[in-house]
Amino acid sequence: MLDPSAHLDHFTREHLPPPEEWPVFDTGGLAELDYPKRLNAAVELLDRMVEKGFAARPCVRSETETWSYRELLERANRIANVLVSELGLVPGERVLLRDANTPMMAACWFAVLKAGGVAVATMPLLRARELAYIIEKARVRYALTADELAGELEHARQAAPALEKALRFRSVAGDGLEARMAKQPATFTNVITSHDDVALIAFTSGTTGAAKGTMHFHRDVLTICDCFPAYVLKPGPNDIFCGSPPLAFTFGLGGMLLFPMRVGASTLLLPKVTAEGLLQSIERHRCTVCFTAPTLYRVMAELASKFDISSLKKCVSAGETLPLPIFEAWQRATGIKIIDGIGSTEILHIFISAGSDDIRPGATGKPIPGYQAMVVDEAGKPTPPDTIGRLAVRGPTGCRYLDMPEQQRKYVQNGWNLTGDAYRMDKDGYFWYQARTDDMIVSAGYNISGPEVEAVLLDHPKVLECAVVGSPDHERGEIVKAFVILRENVTGDEATRRELQDYVKAEIAPYKYPRAIEFVTALPRTETGKIQRFRLREQERQRAGQ
Repeated sequence: MLDPSAHLDHFTREHLPPPEEWPVFDTGGLAELDYPKRLNAAVELLDRMVEKGFAARPCVRSETETWSYRELLERANRIANVLVSELGLVPGERVLLRDANTPMMAACWFAVLKAGGVAVATMPLLRARELAYIIEKARVRYALTADELAGELEHARQAAPALEKALRFRSVAGDGLEARMAKQPATFTNVITSHDDVALIAFTSGTTGAAKGTMHFHRDVLTICDCFPAYVLKPGPNDIFCGSPPLAFTFGLGGMLLFPMRVGASTLLLPKVTAEGLLQSIERHRCTVCFTAPTLYRVMAELASKFDISSLKKCVSAGETLPLPIFEAWQRATGIKIIDGIGSTEILHIFISAGSDDIRPGATGKPIPGYQAMVVDEAGKPTPPDTIGRLAVRGPTGCRYLDMPEQQRKYVQNGWNLTGDAYRMDKDGYFWYQARTDDMIVSAGYNISGPEVEAVLLDHPKVLECAVVGSPDHERGEIVKAFVILRENVTGDEATRRELQDYVKAEIAPYKYPRAIEFVTALPRTETGKIQRFRLREQERQRAGQ
């Protein structure tokens, strides 16, 4: 039973799945997760930290500036005033956010929650068709966007009439967000939401190709700050966080913003990250905690000796499986054991991990305090140790899809979240990743839906049929590979291959494009005509010698 809402716009509550289709929510007996009924996560993470004496301490950093906790609070308050007094935002309405990892993106995120709004952060690389879908699905009326990312948003508005107003920042125009902020006070009367009011909608691509909106409450935001960081990472106020995951990913939102602020630490926000650039930043800013994907750790391990990264104490990997050779290479190069973890957008952040002396190289770890996990068979029954099956998880956070009943019933079964991962659990309770159980491709830390890429390729006039799967790759874990049947009289040469790749890059986020395209005359199918993608995946694994 939900508590009385502070939202005046009831869209999110009306589009939650029915409670009987939710996973079981259980705090595992952790008293710190018993939050008050009236709770605004932004107020707890920002206003309260200022009140506790962190006002003058550094909070968010970039390569060119550092904002204290007080400065971030004042900017967030001014933006919240703009949202309410100029745009007319009422509690419960959704606000689309578009920017790379910058202090301004952080200020906008906090402003939306302080005003009682619902943050809908989007990846900078998303294209117009992807943005239009998100806008319409979440009924977004307002957007705050970096000027350099506004072009795709303007194109999206043509197909997404729900979006009424978009304000740009870092704009040379005189009526941009900064100009409006300057006219507003640095104080704001916070909307004290219910602990179970929706705070954010995070979109992820599913196996069907349609983006799925996952809805998370204010209490969920604080929960992820009080579980993995408190029991595994164990940061302190003098830590300086850094890394690569975008704030639009829940992995990045937690690791790059929420976790450091929960303990009064600071974070370095980098809009573009390369292996060499991240190492340079660690050296320059004396960063102590790093969040990134295995792909970057692999390259950084080869370059680490060229930089002074002696300040670095803890490293976290998620977004894709951490291969043992990368773990070992990083430990040889730095002396640091990478803290591996698995999370999901549906569950908001990491729920299985291990730190310090509990790390077992090659294993993801054990359920963190507050969470339970097991490996189940197709009937949903627990499997014996060292038997491969489906990963099932439950705890204080879990899946609530935005108006997607079929996907909700697939992801949540018998009160458990089924993540789509195949795992085995050893006799000591450690979980070992095996593979994905669906058509999701995990490449360099990005989750990519094969059917979504197929849909774009099928729009191209030269493509008759296609199937997209993940193909093993030494550097990225997997790459997106497309098997394409061309239309009659079309030549399957290198020029056509490049043409199709460029087309996908232009239509959806470039990281989703097929790095490999194989032209074929037929696709494996069932007797009913369905494409057997698993046969293509098996073929690719055999070719890679796996």
